[in-house]
Amino acid sequence: MQTINCSAIVLAGGRATRLGGRDKALEPLAGKALIAHVLQRLRPQVSDIVINCNRHHEKLAVFGHPLVSDETPDHAGPLAGIAAALPHCQQDLVLVAPCDTPWLPLDLCKRLMTEMNDSTNLVIAHDGERLQPLFMLLRRDLLASLNAYRAAGNHKVESWCMAQNTVIVHFADSRAFANLNTEDELATARKNEGEKDRSAFLGESR
Repeated sequence: MQTINCSAIVLAGGRATRLGGRDKALEPLAGKALIAHVLQRLRPQVSDIVINCNRHHEKLAVFGHPLVSDETPDHAGPLAGIAAALPHCQQDLVLVAPCDTPWLPLDLCKRLMTEMNDSTNLVIAHDGERLQPLFMLLRRDLLASLNAYRAAGNHKVESWCMAQNTVIVHFADSRAFANLNTEDELATARKNEGEKDRSAFLGESR
């Protein structure tokens, strides 16, 4: 797989309220943390990765990528994480993905990149059923627009994205974009992936 001159941001800064406040990034699946699955799929696609996180820095540091926290302490949402991480990205184009999507496409960056041209500022994935705005490829210089949007009290990811000369890429594969937000979703995924030793993993990684 060819590496593209593109940075990536992995969003791992949320509260995970539907998981009782546990850190989704460190939840186990098939013997490793959710974020490890995401990083494994992203590394061959991009040149550098920044992780946005607001806790458990020492545990996330083992993955070997720069860690950047939100500029405000109130878990202000994905746009806050993107805004904090963008200045630390090395490339002009930046791929964004959440930490709880262990089956993201291995050609995500390549396919989004095909629609990025001089008149396009941002490209979003569509899974065949719904738009997936947290899977985006954007220009790093959109940071000013993003900060202005947030300064006005706005937080909706899709609304900001669709105002940026945006193109949508259809993947027609909803499973590839499935995120694991709840106990039931995690339990189903573990069953499907043959997870056998969750307690041992938690003892090592939590």
